[in-house]
Amino acid sequence: MGKVAAKIKVMPNSPEIDLDALQERLESSLPEGAKINGVEREEVAFGLVALYPTVIVPDGAGGTETVEENFTGVDGVESVAVENVGRI
Repeated sequence: MGKVAAKIKVMPNSPEIDLDALQERLESSLPEGAKINGVEREEVAFGLVALYPTVIVPDGAGGTETVEENFTGVDGVESVAVENVGRI
């Protein structure tokens, strides 16, 4: 079984969110077998910065669905969207 890399856009619900703390909460919410392999930050507008973690998950049933659901449930997250997916 291979692995899949997914770049996921995570929008915080406020510009006042501590992005380092949010990143730690995202990492701790990952399902078993998944890991974050780097996080990019991009200013969206008016001080709001989106996080773009690249998540490595096993290539199995469900793909990134569990990661997306877990990220959506993290405190401080407004929205989650998969930007790019590829096998590694």
